Order: sequence, then C-alpha cells, then structure tokens
Amino acid sequence: MNVEIITPDQTIFEGEATLVQLPGVDGLFEILNNHAPMISALGKGKVKVKNTDDSLDFFEISGGVLEVKNNKILVLAE
Repeated sequence: MNVEIITPDQTIFEGEATLVQLPGVDGLFEILNNHAPMISALGKGKVKVKNTDDSLDFFEISGGVLEVKNNKILVLAE
C-alpha cells in the first residue's frame, strides 16, 4: 500500500509499506493492506512504517489527521 506523511513544511515519507502503526487520540492502532476506508484524528507519538523489505521507519508527530482509501494512506501531520 502507498503511504504518504506530510507536514506543513515538507513530505517526510512517501513509499510502499506493509503495515503502518499510528498514535490515535485514544491509543495506538495499525493499518494493514486492503483496510476499509477511514478518517481518524491522530495524537502525539510515533508513526511506525514497516516497509516492503521488512525494515522499519519511525516518525515523531504531535498530532494530525489520517485518511485511508483505496490502499493509500495519507497522514497530514503537525
């Protein structure tokens, strides 16, 4: 699935992933391939992205909004 993490200043990640873990307002949750469409508010914490080669990337955010649609994850982060 395609993942894009955008801040007001720049795009900090764009690529393919097999799993994304995000800090929701009420706790951590994960998005896997073929997830149902959703929009969610995000809290402060780390976004974990598991790449297609099984490597992990971590990004610190202080909140934001998530959209999942058609195997594309868009994170608008603060």
